[in-house]
Amino acid sequence: MQISQDEANRTLDYLPSPLAAYVRFVESINYYVGRFAMYLIFVMLGVLVYSSISKTFFFPSLWTLEMAQFAMVAYYMLGGPYSMQLNGHVRMDLLYGDWSPRTKTLVDCFTVLFLMVYLGVLLYGGISSTTYAFEYGERSYSAWRPYMWPIKTTMCIAIFLMILQATAVLLKDIATLRMPSIDKNSSENKENTHQENNQ
Repeated sequence: MQISQDEANRTLDYLPSPLAAYVRFVESINYYVGRFAMYLIFVMLGVLVYSSISKTFFFPSLWTLEMAQFAMVAYYMLGGPYSMQLNGHVRMDLLYGDWSPRTKTLVDCFTVLFLMVYLGVLLYGGISSTTYAFEYGERSYSAWRPYMWPIKTTMCIAIFLMILQATAVLLKDIATLRMPSIDKNSSENKENTHQENNQ
């Protein structure tokens, strides 16, 4: 369920202090990692611009295409937990949009478990693949032949951070359910927003 930052901070008051500290710690890490990942898009653009210039005026570089792909993978993988923290991911709300805040939160508590299972399987496979890359010095099959362990390690770190963020989201949803009059508070916030928009 999407709530403002002030509401999220008040929500943590309904969690035991160790769990609230865990949520703040995880979201702090993912905030800084996500803010860093935002700038990787400029790295990718820089590599692609250099690639275009080198192909036009000099000799084509072997490394530019894959380097841009690696930057793009790091960009969206490391930015995933931050996007989840901001509720910036795509949501299919054909039915969800008409539900009450409490129903939305209950459904979110249930569906996030599927996400955590999926991410757990993904992390298991990622660790296995990364271990293989370290042990055998796995390289890409391209002409450049870069080592694969750096990007695979980055992906495993990103998946792990996403799991941490998913657990933080689950804890915040549980805290939201413990709040008194969640539906009433949400209705008041919508009414205040509507009045502000009309002014």
